[in-house]
Amino acid sequence: MFASCADPKTLEGLAWLMCYLSSGKHVLFYLSFGTVILLLLITAPVALLFGFGGALAARSRIAPLRWFGKVYTSMVRGVPDIIFFLFVPIALDQGFEWLRAKVFCDPSIPIRQGNEFLVCAAAKLPLSTSPAWVHQLYGIALAIIAFSIVFGAFAANVLRGAMDAVPRAQLETAEAYGMSPRQVSRRILIPQMWTYALPGLGNLWMILVKATPLLFILGVEDIVYWARELGGSKTSAYAYPHPDWRIYYFLAILVFYLLMTWGSERIFDRIRSRLSRGQATAAGEAMRKAAT
Repeated sequence: MFASCADPKTLEGLAWLMCYLSSGKHVLFYLSFGTVILLLLITAPVALLFGFGGALAARSRIAPLRWFGKVYTSMVRGVPDIIFFLFVPIALDQGFEWLRAKVFCDPSIPIRQGNEFLVCAAAKLPLSTSPAWVHQLYGIALAIIAFSIVFGAFAANVLRGAMDAVPRAQLETAEAYGMSPRQVSRRILIPQMWTYALPGLGNLWMILVKATPLLFILGVEDIVYWARELGGSKTSAYAYPHPDWRIYYFLAILVFYLLMTWGSERIFDRIRSRLSRGQATAAGEAMRKAAT
């Protein structure tokens, strides 16, 4: 906070507004936009890795792997996303604390006491003595895992469909030239499948972007939390009293997500154009005709 903002009651007009928008809580509000972007940048590749593994497992010749891949994709797709967003963090949190309780707590005291899950203070995650940023980072980490599991299942279906769309004749030709199944996958199947997978992955990215407000449900102080906290009416008991301004804060969030989706569409269009060059797809054929 600037020195001129020490006494908000003496401020008026633009000076009051500038001090209000530069207060400590507003800095946290601005940083929460970075939290959303960080979540996306970490979750997207992790979910893609989960999806790639699930797609390969569902196509595997080994029966247990194939069953696992199909169960994973079918189970997540068949359950509402909000259930997983709530279940996975709670299950992981209790699982970590249960393991720590076996090491740090008195074994004579049961962890399950009726419907209560209770562990000693030393087994808590994070520890009660940990700073606030550790609690925030821990919540974000659990949220990333939950998002990755859910969107990884959807990505697995997209990638599996893209693998099936690669012309079988090309794979058979590679096999006829003496390539092993692993070489066929690495040199022919995987490089070409991205052309077919990109539209579905682009839609999945847009859904992931729009799902980030669910961080609020998981207890993470994201942009929705701060918009509600700062936008609500404040009485004279607060340093900066004002009426209900939530509409303006949520309008700012609306603009943020519109810019995110608009920029994402431009990026995916460029990637799609790059991958379609020379490919025997509808997009590649359109590019060839346009060039002639």
